[in-house]
Amino acid sequence: MKIFLDCSDVDLIKQSYATGLIDGVTTNPSLMLKNGHNPLDVLKEITSIFPWDASISAEVVGETVEDMLAMADTYLEIAPNITIKVPCTRTGLKACKDLSEDEVAVNVTLIFSAAQAILASKAGATYVSPFVGRLNDQYWDGISLVKEIADVYATHGSKTQVLAASIREPIQVSHCFRVGADICTLPWDIFNKMYDHILTDQGMQKFDSDWSELQSKLK
Repeated sequence: MKIFLDCSDVDLIKQSYATGLIDGVTTNPSLMLKNGHNPLDVLKEITSIFPWDASISAEVVGETVEDMLAMADTYLEIAPNITIKVPCTRTGLKACKDLSEDEVAVNVTLIFSAAQAILASKAGATYVSPFVGRLNDQYWDGISLVKEIADVYATHGSKTQVLAASIREPIQVSHCFRVGADICTLPWDIFNKMYDHILTDQGMQKFDSDWSELQSKLK
């Protein structure tokens, strides 16, 4: 059971990693655009935060397999903890197959069906990323998809790990892990919301108040 941070903000990643609760990072072109800096420089900083055997997903783009593989080669030169992220398309899965045969870790993203997850596993994917929140936006059940993929993989002994993505609220994290996700990748704000519960706050207020009262009586 691992938690990744879906983020390209190096400072936030450092803060989160310092908690000892973050196991890896996922990035994508949209997050890199939000960061605004050269993706290679950003990835160098992120990979330096984590141990060599962590997973830092760097997404490739391109119209051809050759384009994706060339971009992957550039990313793989950064650090040994780079995972290449490819879309679940014909081109992306062919790139996945070629990379996995070279023992490169691959995260197949934009998974919206179990059928796609099956193809990704066949292509040698290390991870598949079903998009929970984006499915829910279309009135489909993202958690059910995570369960379906986990069940199929368990039945057939697939080594591909289910990396639940597009998480919109903390309760989705527990639901994803409950139905068999191996990893959840979370935006920074969702990770931080996982700490919070109103009853915890109320309990702490009560304990602090009672402790102060006890100290006053002991004087």
